[in-house]
Amino acid sequence: MGIQNLSPTDCGITIGFLIASALCEVCGGWCIWKWRREGWRWWFMVIGCTVLIMSGVLPTFQKQDFNRTYALYGGFFICVSFLWGWALDKHRPDIWDAVGSVISLMGVLLTMFVPRQSTSTS
Repeated sequence: MGIQNLSPTDCGITIGFLIASALCEVCGGWCIWKWRREGWRWWFMVIGCTVLIMSGVLPTFQKQDFNRTYALYGGFFICVSFLWGWALDKHRPDIWDAVGSVISLMGVLLTMFVPRQSTSTS
């Protein structure tokens, strides 16, 4: 099922799940990064692993197929990664980071909303 066949409410829920998944993956990876690379306490690694598991479970609540779900998620992941690093590590994205993020979100929007024939074999 393509997202273009979903109601506006379902589209909002889908986008919310995609952003939540990206936040979980970035948070989990960041916690493990801090534990491994910066010597933070061991329980940051445990938190990171737990949150990373959640990042894998959240996309399964989507109505569209696996391939499209993960492709859409990737665009949000790029943007969330830059925003997370800026907010928590004070690494401000440069103009090219912003341009790349906008391009990835434009790709997500094309994938989400361009009408197409169903490609599902189920």
